[in-house]
Amino acid sequence: MPNLLSKRWGVRLAALLLLAGASVYLISADGPAFTENEKAYYADPSIVAFVRPGLVLKITGVTVDADGTVKARFTMTDPQTLPLDRDGIYTPGRVATSWVLARIPKGQTQYEAYTASTVTDSKTGISAVQAGSDTGGSYQKNADGDYTYTFGRKLPSGYDRTVTHTVGLYGSRTLTEFDLGVNLADTTYNWVPDGSPVTVTRDVIKDASCDKCHYDLTAHGNTGRTSLAVCVLCHQPQTKDPYTGEALDMVVMTHRIHMGADLPSVKAGKPYTIVGYRQSVHDYSNVEMPSDARRCTHCHEQKTGAAQATAYLKPTRAACGACHDDVNFATGEKHANLIQISDRQCANCHTPDGEVEFDISVNGAHSIPQYSPNLAGIIFDLVSVTNATPGSRPQVSFSIKTKAGTPVAPAQMNRLSLILAGPTTDYAAYWSEDPRAKATANSDGTYSYTFNKAIPADAKGSYAIGIEGYRNYTLLPGTNKAVTVPDSGLNKLIYFSVDGSAVAPRRTSVSLDACNKCHAALALHGGPRNTVEYCVLCHNPVENDRTRRPAAAMPAQSIDLRTMIHKIHTGEELTYSYSVYGYGNVEHNYNEVRYPGDRRVCAQCHTEKSEQLPLAQGLLDVQDPRGLLNPVGPTAAACLSCHTTVYAASHALANTTRLGESCAACHGANAGFSVSRVHAR
Repeated sequence: MPNLLSKRWGVRLAALLLLAGASVYLISADGPAFTENEKAYYADPSIVAFVRPGLVLKITGVTVDADGTVKARFTMTDPQTLPLDRDGIYTPGRVATSWVLARIPKGQTQYEAYTASTVTDSKTGISAVQAGSDTGGSYQKNADGDYTYTFGRKLPSGYDRTVTHTVGLYGSRTLTEFDLGVNLADTTYNWVPDGSPVTVTRDVIKDASCDKCHYDLTAHGNTGRTSLAVCVLCHQPQTKDPYTGEALDMVVMTHRIHMGADLPSVKAGKPYTIVGYRQSVHDYSNVEMPSDARRCTHCHEQKTGAAQATAYLKPTRAACGACHDDVNFATGEKHANLIQISDRQCANCHTPDGEVEFDISVNGAHSIPQYSPNLAGIIFDLVSVTNATPGSRPQVSFSIKTKAGTPVAPAQMNRLSLILAGPTTDYAAYWSEDPRAKATANSDGTYSYTFNKAIPADAKGSYAIGIEGYRNYTLLPGTNKAVTVPDSGLNKLIYFSVDGSAVAPRRTSVSLDACNKCHAALALHGGPRNTVEYCVLCHNPVENDRTRRPAAAMPAQSIDLRTMIHKIHTGEELTYSYSVYGYGNVEHNYNEVRYPGDRRVCAQCHTEKSEQLPLAQGLLDVQDPRGLLNPVGPTAAACLSCHTTVYAASHALANTTRLGESCAACHGANAGFSVSRVHAR
């Protein structure tokens, strides 16, 4: 074996090779497929071939003895189906597993766990039932990687053999001594003890819906609880927190966590906290859901194949009261004085859809005015740019229509701006003009506008013109539900050359689709600025918030997009206070932002490997008056926005000369400390 392996593991590998058929797996040419986000991708191939990182758990059957003893047979393998040893003696890495046993009682939709216990708050003496993992069980080895687990908890006499029962298994494989981390996995097994087919399941939201924001959703540390199918076995109405009195039911808890700062109780001054393992306190009072909590289908997606995808359309006191926690169903307070003692009549009033928007139907009550399907809609198009030479005032032709194709005159818009910026190698200047008063109509239904400001006399390369705006539109006019909202159009850009060279659009670092995985419909500054390529026109390396920031709060803060977005998403992990002053001289502090994913996975936001070094040629230094370095190189500006220590800044400074940054020498795409490699999980 290579000397990278310890003597102990060399002996174990030799023993492993003696096992029948084992060598077939180890010398197989078909290695596991790892991504650049995983440490195994960069590990020595001989170690990967030996260790075979990963964990796959599968329950192959469950039996129940006459006395209620439950036995589950299961396998544990690596991703290439090589059996794993639980104790980590014959294969690398000990595998720890835990078990949950639950049922869906007749006529109900949620689980109730057999593996539950009573937890008591030692200070108050208040007790609560909490579902959890089985204790006192035992393992029997049947063959390599094939085991039987006998539960310590027996099914009670007379248990209902006609309802769905589920065994949940979660586990972790520890490979830290190989610098391959802890591998997690879980699985479930459904069956009906009397032999009937399984017809009742709990399948409301798929993991993929959570992972849009959370990437790989895991909970309770490195224990292996990674799927909703396992989570809902314990997080159901049976489980409560005795320390805070909060329900730990997935329906209630998830709604309340995602409402966070917008919960009526939090706004009234009561924090929303849950006490977890070893009395750790988790405060969710500052959570801000990036997609707007009224957008139910951002989580309750309708095309994932979830069996109960429409469950959100069936109102219950638990689900609705989780967000609307100032409603008292027992007294009728804030419920139109209607007492609600059960869920049987909720759907009588709260139907899935009503006849008009903003009514008390489920979808109506969660309508977001700015995204109403009944808005006329604004659709921009930038047709052409002429007279676009250095020192000249460019003329742009554009059109505005409703989504039905009806023309809209510029003068009918409540806001309309055209922004000219350049060069596209890295925007160094921009200016905005309002074309409503001076735009002239053309015979083809378009409008032309000539900028007041000329293109700089020394301009070279390509420039861009972007358009933004909205028209106020009244929904439900003439009713007491009437609401006037800005009907914003999606930003459009047109690129053009000012010197006869080939037109070169600005590089793409992040796509709007990547942003909208979490944000659903990214819209800023009131809504009219809503695409990434438009945002970077103003949020460029030379701009800061000096015109908005009070003198007492100077120096100014850079609003360069790479700097600002990295810092915003780092949020609560920043080592200093981070605020940007915006419109109306209002301070926006981002130190409480909780990024729901994993910031090490750059590709969650970045597209086309734009985070890799070296960056594109011709990028400008970032002017950052409040930064540790000012100006700061384009690469360091991105990296130091997350890596905020003095040590990191000093490292960047030491590797910057009059020739520029040398970051790519060590952190280049194929270097030993590449961006992907140092961020690998």
